[in-house]
Amino acid sequence: MENISNVLFWISNGLLVPVIVGLLYFFIRALFLLGGVYGEYLERKKTERDLNEKLENMAEEEVYGFRTDLGKMQPTPFVFTARKLLADGMTSIHRDRLIGGYEIQESARLNIAKNLTKFGPILGLMGTLIPMGPALVGLSTGDVASMAYNMQVAFATTVIGLFSGGIGYILLQVKQRWIDRDLLNLDFLAGLAGRLEEQAGKEEIRGVAGILIIGRNMIL
Repeated sequence: MENISNVLFWISNGLLVPVIVGLLYFFIRALFLLGGVYGEYLERKKTERDLNEKLENMAEEEVYGFRTDLGKMQPTPFVFTARKLLADGMTSIHRDRLIGGYEIQESARLNIAKNLTKFGPILGLMGTLIPMGPALVGLSTGDVASMAYNMQVAFATTVIGLFSGGIGYILLQVKQRWIDRDLLNLDFLAGLAGRLEEQAGKEEIRGVAGILIIGRNMIL
């Protein structure tokens, strides 16, 4: 049993370096992600207010003219998808598929924040527990310096892990809210385009019916 315990002890100590490397990696990714989200926030702040005002007051007949306004905006994934959504020849089925593809694409972009939320605290907990063994050994042998060093490592890894997880959680909520808003706007544009096409189809049917009636009266 003692041999098994020693093997487990050696394995756990051997994992300390990979855990610290992983924590540093997630810490750096959290900082880069924070900067990227801040830049995206500044871009959205410039265009989102005007975009929402135009969409709130938009009628069916104005939806295809909105493509001109989209062409003047920053070419974000939302703008690119909205322009394809309003392209000529798009059917309702193709619009639904396009919106679904946008949702999948944006959900994939959330993986970094999700990984930070999950693996940051996990690695932080591992980095806390692994040095506790050597710290207890140092305490039992009276090696206070070794115990203090291991406790310092344990506390530092906990802080880094929780920081990475917290940043990931906050940014995940922010980006998810942006995606939900974009999907709402895309569904609204698709609905307007569908209603406009439906009205145009009804007008065409009325025109054909009127021609048939006139032709029948002429025959009679």
